[in-house]
Amino acid sequence: QLVLVESGGGLVQAGGSLRLSCTVSRHTFGTYTVAWFRQAPGKEREFVAAINYSGSSTDYSDSVKGRFTISRENAKNTENTVYLEMTNLKAEDTAVYYCAADIHRPWMPTITADDYDYWGQGTQVTVSS
Repeated sequence: QLVLVESGGGLVQAGGSLRLSCTVSRHTFGTYTVAWFRQAPGKEREFVAAINYSGSSTDYSDSVKGRFTISRENAKNTENTVYLEMTNLKAEDTAVYYCAADIHRPWMPTITADDYDYWGQGTQVTVSS
């Protein structure tokens, strides 16, 4: 079982930057893809970015491509951290951001929320215009 904890959310002005962190913990070594999704009030959850276990493959939604960067540190066998660096933030980026892990496709990131087995509680990002 994996436990995911997000941090780094907050209030920022349009054009500003934030870095979100997702700490992924498990009792034994394992490989998994990690993705970020977001959900704005009144809207469905949408894919933002994903990264495979080695970091060699990433994917981004068109709405964040060129502004957001996903990366990861696999410093420990049982605890890894995935980052989402967000720059040039816009009001429409306001949402609760969730990280999620997919243990079945560790080398091929997927954009489908149903493919992800474990989810964090989310962190709020608010961009003021």
